[in-house]
Amino acid sequence: MIRAAAMMGTALVLAGCGGPDNGKLAEAEARGSKDAAEDGRIECALEGAKLFDRTCTVEEMRGADGTILIVGKQDVGYRRLQITTDGRGVVSADGALPATVTIIDDGKIEVAIGRDRYRLPANTGGTK
Repeated sequence: MIRAAAMMGTALVLAGCGGPDNGKLAEAEARGSKDAAEDGRIECALEGAKLFDRTCTVEEMRGADGTILIVGKQDVGYRRLQITTDGRGVVSADGALPATVTIIDDGKIEVAIGRDRYRLPANTGGTK
C-alpha cells in the first residue's frame, strides 16, 4: 500500500514537470537527419518492417547512362536505382522487381521495392 502511494506521488511530481519540449525534439530530429545525410545514411524499413531507421547507406555513381544510386541494406546486400529525368524519380537499375515511388514530403520520396522501403532526398518541386 505504501509502495503504491509512493509510485502515485512520483507520477504526480513527474506530471507537474510538463511534457517534452516539442520544439527541442524537432530540432534534435532535424540535426539527426542532417547528420545522417552527411554520413550517407538514409531511413529504411526492410523486409516489411513497419518502422523506419537510419541504417541503410546511399552512394552516388555517375556514368554514361546517368546517375545510379547504390542503396546498401545493412550488410545484407544492396539495390541499384537509376535517377530518371522524366519525372518518375528513380527506377530499379537491376533485378526484376520494379521501384514504386511516392512523394512523402517536400524534398523527400519513398521508394518501395518488394518488401523494402527507402526514404531519399529528392527534387519534388520539379526542375528549376
